[in-house]
Amino acid sequence: MTELYQLTIAEARDMLDQGAITSTELTQALLERITATEPQVAAYLTIDADGALAQAQAADTAHKNAPNSDHSPLRGIPLAIKDVISTMGVRTTCGSRILEQYIPPYDATATSRLKTAGAVLLGKLNCDEFAMGSSTENSAFQQTHNPWDLSRVPGGSSGGSAAAVAAGQALGTLGTDTGGSIRQPAALCGVTGLKPTYGRVSRYGLVAFGSSLDQIGPLARTARDCALILQAIAGHDPYDGTSASQAVPDYRAALTGDVRGLKIGVPREFFVDGMHPSVETAVREAIAALQAQGADVVEISLPHTKYALPVYYIIAPAEASANLARFDGVRFGLRVPDQDYRAELEHTRGQGFGPEVRRRIMLGTYALSAGYYDAYYKRAQQVRTLIRRDYQHAFEQVDLIAAPTSPTVAFPIGAHTDDPLAMYLEDVCTLPVNLAGVPGLVVPCGFDGALPIGLQLIGRPFDEATLLRVGDAYQRITDWHSRRPMLA
Repeated sequence: MTELYQLTIAEARDMLDQGAITSTELTQALLERITATEPQVAAYLTIDADGALAQAQAADTAHKNAPNSDHSPLRGIPLAIKDVISTMGVRTTCGSRILEQYIPPYDATATSRLKTAGAVLLGKLNCDEFAMGSSTENSAFQQTHNPWDLSRVPGGSSGGSAAAVAAGQALGTLGTDTGGSIRQPAALCGVTGLKPTYGRVSRYGLVAFGSSLDQIGPLARTARDCALILQAIAGHDPYDGTSASQAVPDYRAALTGDVRGLKIGVPREFFVDGMHPSVETAVREAIAALQAQGADVVEISLPHTKYALPVYYIIAPAEASANLARFDGVRFGLRVPDQDYRAELEHTRGQGFGPEVRRRIMLGTYALSAGYYDAYYKRAQQVRTLIRRDYQHAFEQVDLIAAPTSPTVAFPIGAHTDDPLAMYLEDVCTLPVNLAGVPGLVVPCGFDGALPIGLQLIGRPFDEATLLRVGDAYQRITDWHSRRPMLA
């Protein structure tokens, strides 16, 4: 018999509707799983067991009072949230000492919408500090371990979100993606992750890193489960000026299992030098499997892809420099007292921010400084426009794009600690998607030994439905997504 913590959201929904289990039983099973595996995985920064059980009991009461009524597919489903997304009354640290004791007085819109949908929120998940990193090694509090191999990283910055799903510590999670921070850890942990189109999900209540790049999205075991979460959190929000007004389609209805006639583009630039041979093989085999199901596959070119890495590492640090200026030790967060205000500010930020955050603030401040703005930030924005145009032209020829997610499988903890450039190169296949503002879905497509590999599907703006349709179709004919790591 399948353990309750191994269920997909869709499977759990069916069992709840049939009365085979209660939300309280399901939530208790997840909390017990967290207790058993958290010493190994270290995915959570805050566990709200009492709050989760209270929410589960409320879901059970609602079901008992109206068992046959229409309700959200997420009612009574245990989920967890990356610790850069505000949760009223529950600590939100961003993985940083500067916010170690911060308790938000309000919910992010994504959090609020999950609560409205009746989801059970188990707690907050570890991440790279302020979402700056690709391995979750930059968290100020702990190192999250990859459940498939505890000596390796889970990816980042949403490493806790991906590891929790892989380890059976939540049926689904929310992460954020600024340069690949949902998709890369999803690939490295063997789960499914979706970065929606910029503006599809409200950023209100997300602690900002790169405001023109950040996007909240789901991680879960399957594309179907990601569709259920996205359905709940997507849509216009008047509290977010960048929130798009496009109507939200019925994502579940899009999961037809049929890919016949879809044209899939394979960009030659994404198969980069130094890519692990097993990664390229698994991705190309996955594309061939979709072709065998009736999709048309053509080679395409995204010629400005080679500029995405330097462009991103000008724009993102510049926006981080501006966003993190608010952490001054006066209004909220850590404060290191000193008689002189300037000294107090320097001590607070020096002690509160970790080395990677300080590095990006300095890079961004330099790029925005007088005499360098035009040479760096303005030029980077111009090249970003060229990258976006590459995708616009590509989508005139194809319906979606298929590519690798990461050039390697999960690497050993500490392997890139002293080499920031090597760490930045881990995101070479995901950064262009953020710069273009288009959606990306990652589904498991193979293994290198015991380490998962992910296929990245990239879509037209606001066409998450097609990505979910193709991801779901692929998962109907493969079992990579159903495999589980062997944790004690």
